[in-house]
Amino acid sequence: MYRYLMILTICSAVGLQTWLTLFNNFAVEVAGLEGIHIGVIQSVREIPGFLALLAIFVMLLVKEHRLSALSTLVLGVGLAAIGLFPSFIGLLITTLIMSFGFHYYETTNQSLTLQYFDENTSPWVFGKLRSMAAASNIGIGVFIYLMAALLNYTQIYLLVGGLIIATSVWALAQDPTDRDIIPQRKKMIFRKRYWLFYFLTFMGGARRQIFMAFAVFLLVRKFQFTIQQVTTLFVINNIVNYFLSPIIGKSIIRFGERKVLSLEYFSLIFIFLAYATVQSKALLAVLFILDHIFFNFAIAIRTYFQKVADPRDIAPSMAVGFTINHIAAVVLPAIGGVLWMVDYRIPFVAGAAMAMISLIAVQQIRVPSRQQIS
Repeated sequence: MYRYLMILTICSAVGLQTWLTLFNNFAVEVAGLEGIHIGVIQSVREIPGFLALLAIFVMLLVKEHRLSALSTLVLGVGLAAIGLFPSFIGLLITTLIMSFGFHYYETTNQSLTLQYFDENTSPWVFGKLRSMAAASNIGIGVFIYLMAALLNYTQIYLLVGGLIIATSVWALAQDPTDRDIIPQRKKMIFRKRYWLFYFLTFMGGARRQIFMAFAVFLLVRKFQFTIQQVTTLFVINNIVNYFLSPIIGKSIIRFGERKVLSLEYFSLIFIFLAYATVQSKALLAVLFILDHIFFNFAIAIRTYFQKVADPRDIAPSMAVGFTINHIAAVVLPAIGGVLWMVDYRIPFVAGAAMAMISLIAVQQIRVPSRQQIS
């Protein structure tokens, strides 16, 4: 299962990284889109995450590990098609397809990791998976940087999407499952004792959109970063995360989820406020790298859930959690796009406020014994 998830995680990471690296430049330079268009597309991109709870019902028909492979296959198809439709509607539809694949894979990936690895191992596994994803992103970043002068956007999208499709077809023929794994409930699960997991997941989704929808757009639109410069930043991010992700996993095991998440949210307050005020291109690049590092700390939200949850609730709760994560994500980019037109600083100030609220909430983390849970 570790090898299986590693290979599909590489596919998912490469697909998302290609989309992230090329999208803003493709949207501005080829499709001629404005901030409001970017915001709407970003909102539509999060709809599949909002519908992740439907994965529970899909798993009534398709085994969870097979759904993982099917999801990366759909991601590859959507990515390959993006360059063929350089318009607002074209980007809207192809991004939606790509996003269904990405979000459903992430749902099953998190669920399978928590099912197959215990509390003392899962943070390390999450860290290693993120580390390998970072290494893969370095590779695809270097590829895009070099190929940008030789291939056009359409050719790059087709090539990367085709490789993901081919790997996903291979994965469909594999069976990495263990018959001794605790069976999962095949229905939606909402429990009062999981309230803090739900809340932190919701706030994490809102905070993430500030980075995904507006930090990259800030680089391209306001500071005129080129595709090579944006790609270079993502490569640097992934080099740092390749080394840091396993350390973050080990830190969660050693220091606990509350301390790790407190460090993340405290730091994000200042990072978001800096986004709104910094006028230096170099300093903005540093903020972008720091912001990206703290993404990995979100591992602690899932490992906290593993410690307080009934083991049979993991698969349905990961799907429900993904939906909760995307409630704010569906509407925030579109609203933020409108606010951006008023003042680009507003979305970042809002991000700082959300980080403050999350910092307060995370102090409520308490991990009961396994006997108390059962």
